Amino acid sequence: MTEMNTTEAPEKKSLNFIEQAVENDLKEGKNGNRVQTRFPPEPNGYLHIGHAKAICLDFGIAARYGGVCNLRFDDTNPTKEDVEYVEAIKEDIQWLGFQWGNEYYASDYFQQLWDFAIQLIKEGKAYIDEQSSEDIAAQKGTPTQPGTESPYRNRPIEESLALFEKMNTGEIEEGKMVLRAKIDMASPNMHFRDPIIYRVVKHPHHRTGETWKAYPMYDFAHGQSDFFEGVTHSLCTLEFVPHRPLYDLFVDWVKEEKDLNDNRPRQYEFNKLNLNYTLMSKRNLLILVKEGLVNGWDDPRMPTLCGFRRRGYSPESIRNFVDKIGYTTYDALNDFALLESAVREDLNARSTRVSAVINPVKLIITNYPEGQVEAMEAINNPEDPNSGTHTIEFSRELWMEREDFMEDAPKKYFRMTPGQEVRLKNAYIVKCTGCEKDENGNITTVYAEYDPDTKTGMPGSSRKVKGTLHWVSCNHCLKAEVRLYDRLWKVENPRDEMAAIREAKNCDALEAMKEMINQDSLKVLTECYVEKYLADAKPLDYLQFQRIGYFNVDKDSTPEHLIFNRTVSLKDTWSKINK
Repeated sequence: MTEMNTTEAPEKKSLNFIEQAVENDLKEGKNGNRVQTRFPPEPNGYLHIGHAKAICLDFGIAARYGGVCNLRFDDTNPTKEDVEYVEAIKEDIQWLGFQWGNEYYASDYFQQLWDFAIQLIKEGKAYIDEQSSEDIAAQKGTPTQPGTESPYRNRPIEESLALFEKMNTGEIEEGKMVLRAKIDMASPNMHFRDPIIYRVVKHPHHRTGETWKAYPMYDFAHGQSDFFEGVTHSLCTLEFVPHRPLYDLFVDWVKEEKDLNDNRPRQYEFNKLNLNYTLMSKRNLLILVKEGLVNGWDDPRMPTLCGFRRRGYSPESIRNFVDKIGYTTYDALNDFALLESAVREDLNARSTRVSAVINPVKLIITNYPEGQVEAMEAINNPEDPNSGTHTIEFSRELWMEREDFMEDAPKKYFRMTPGQEVRLKNAYIVKCTGCEKDENGNITTVYAEYDPDTKTGMPGSSRKVKGTLHWVSCNHCLKAEVRLYDRLWKVENPRDEMAAIREAKNCDALEAMKEMINQDSLKVLTECYVEKYLADAKPLDYLQFQRIGYFNVDKDSTPEHLIFNRTVSLKDTWSKINK
């Protein structure tokens, strides 16, 4: 009789369409069976959650097929780029859990691109145009109507060469002339209608300084940079679909139309990561920062990776979220709740459980001996048997959550109310005996009696009670500031809403943003208390404030002034509120 194998084979995950394309390329022996990708950010801002999807794909494809993913900064616009952004991008990629092979810059190829442009002029494939940008745009035509040729389209090669040199000497002012590729003004692909490939920019470059005054356009530099580096799979978002033929044409030209199907980048496009209640354009994020609507690029309300990091998101949770939503060839708006769900799932497994009271009221155990202190054992993480325990002090006077007490409670209220028993987490069962109020009727103190036989682990502890409350000892805790973060925008699709407001009111982006911003996106609580165990907690430590939510230590926190950021609540309350 054949022995049955009872061990289940791991479920084979289906390939996404890009993985299928890569495998097909490898089967056909393209590019010498190599896989080389790149992540090509422009250093003009901080990376956001949308970039995380591209990072996971670029690095993931390379890893899966034994290839390499390089990092290339597309630094072709010196007016918007900065070393600060370069360093921040590198930090974010590494935090997300990836490491690039080589580090490149588009500026590494400025001389090659310049030489190639001169070659195109000499071959009659490029010319200097002295028209205004408005005139050039007007001559492009429409997708159904051919464009109009520039009056400079057939200017003598020597003349274009001389003017092109002047573009880089500083003699030519910005906007006075450009270099255009001579392709086809009647092409159904608008990108083929003599695209601009060089313009004058008189601004120092963060790497090359004053060396260059003429800079290649992104569409001209991108495909050739891929080719120069030996990229095999150029992975882009869907808006680059119409650009692909242009990139291919430039590569054909740089290859001098020889061996056109051999060792060339192959572009595949996927959908962007779009989230509701989120605005992700770096241009708009820069406005938020510069106008002080948020507290910097790493404000925990920002969709930047550094913002998510400061808020307490784990890199694993972001990678898991990206994996769950997958890659398609159509754009969709993903629910922010899916990201929060991925965060909760990950943090539940890794966060340390601690006690914190963020809206305190005093609880006095009237029959507990004055001056007595007990060290109670608290489990660090019930999901992880190896996480260990820590101690928390118990005493006669405690802080409890104000919302956990009700003087006149409804029938199914299972928290603290006169005559009812509850368990204090990791400690005793107590029965509420009453409360004290100030002259305005506000509760100032809650009173209870404890049962000494009900300490966790003692015989009486098995008595059933329906409520369990958290607490901290008044004389054995630390004061803290707690920041409760929520979504920055009130509207589900802020990008479209902003466009509608601007059109209706003829206003700028800033004014439109002010209409959409959620004024309750940050609540700062200054009278909070946490257990002493958190004295040594550090930024990026993952914490669960029991019964409240997931938190982490803010980077500005000090031992004298502890600051904690709420990462996410324990449950999704936003969806219920906004139904």
